[in-house]
Amino acid sequence: MTTTQSHDSLLETCIQACLDCLRECENCANACLDSDMVQMMAACIKRCRDCADTCDLCARFMARNSDIHGQMCSICAEACDHCAAECEKHDHDHCKQCAESCRRCAESCRQMATAMA
Repeated sequence: MTTTQSHDSLLETCIQACLDCLRECENCANACLDSDMVQMMAACIKRCRDCADTCDLCARFMARNSDIHGQMCSICAEACDHCAAECEKHDHDHCKQCAESCRRCAESCRQMATAMA
């Protein structure tokens, strides 16, 4: 496999991980907002919204092959780590699914950031 193919494959994988994470974060935030304990879930909602927005922007930077998508991936990995850490504090299925997606996205984004360094 050539370097370009490797980069393209890594890029596609990372974009998909960001989009999957975006979806899970939005689902988690919405489920938390619909719960009876919305005040208790405020930190989770905030982290999910930040992570979803970061994943969206990161995917867009990669899709347009921005010169700074490597840096954006580093920021996205950090946002995903923060969101996963918060979601892992809760026992709801949507929080568990979100945390898993965030961990996968963070790993993929770190690989992309390293490849772009």
